[in-house]
Amino acid sequence: MHTFSGIPGRLVCLMPFSRVSGFRGIEVMTKQKFIFDLVKDRISEVSEIAEYLWKREWAERNAGNISIDLSAFFSQDHISQNAQFVPCSLPSAASNLTLFVTGTGCYLRTLITKPEQAACIMHINHDASGYHILWGGETPSFKPTSELISHVNIHAFNRNTNSLHKAVLHTHPIELIVLSHHALFDNEENFNNALWKMCPEVRVFIPRGVFCAPYQITGSEALADLTIKGLTSRDVILWEKHGALATGETIVKAFDYLDVANKGAKMLLLAWSAGFEPGGLTMEQMKELEKFI
Repeated sequence: MHTFSGIPGRLVCLMPFSRVSGFRGIEVMTKQKFIFDLVKDRISEVSEIAEYLWKREWAERNAGNISIDLSAFFSQDHISQNAQFVPCSLPSAASNLTLFVTGTGCYLRTLITKPEQAACIMHINHDASGYHILWGGETPSFKPTSELISHVNIHAFNRNTNSLHKAVLHTHPIELIVLSHHALFDNEENFNNALWKMCPEVRVFIPRGVFCAPYQITGSEALADLTIKGLTSRDVILWEKHGALATGETIVKAFDYLDVANKGAKMLLLAWSAGFEPGGLTMEQMKELEKFI
């Protein structure tokens, strides 16, 4: 009898499945353990960021979602015939993507200790007519995030443009959402200048600024299209009266974009609540900072 640690918090006892007939379930568990081991560092980063989101109150209840393009880690050999197949219509540009993605209705705080319950690794088939679940999805009636269309379109766009950004993070940064209710939101240039002038880090680490996306219904094609449009020119997408999204080479870097942008929003709101309009950095001072970008 052999033992190994697979998904965090689990200890599985196995017979060597390759020599034992009738152990289909054991074979599947072994395959899932192998899949997890390929990308455990990426999943560990997701758990780290989920804890940050929860502690900042950016992920109430089932708010927010995360995805990572893991296609570089997998080949067709990793796509087990035993993996659950879910038929659905997805954009053809997303064919053969392998994604880590959180589940609809799942709580991001669950990712901290039990990511296998709140997320899955899915492989979209060759004609984008459905996907296999390779790992995770261990919640009854699990389905990928309701924002799946936005995530899939972003990853397909990034693949087609050879972007190094593999991670997508959507969450609810409080101060940015509050500003999306303000008249400043309607003038994107003024909105970004208001954030950039609050401190040098915002200008340097959010150099392309925030895209102010007018309100669209959650999970809609229109929201997905608007988001991709914004990502061609901005670092952060602010969905009006809803939340924000960023992409990055890793989930940590995607979080950093949102964290820094929200810091600018928070400082601006604090100044207003104290009863004054912040003078902020001058245009000349912001120009000087461009050498650090």
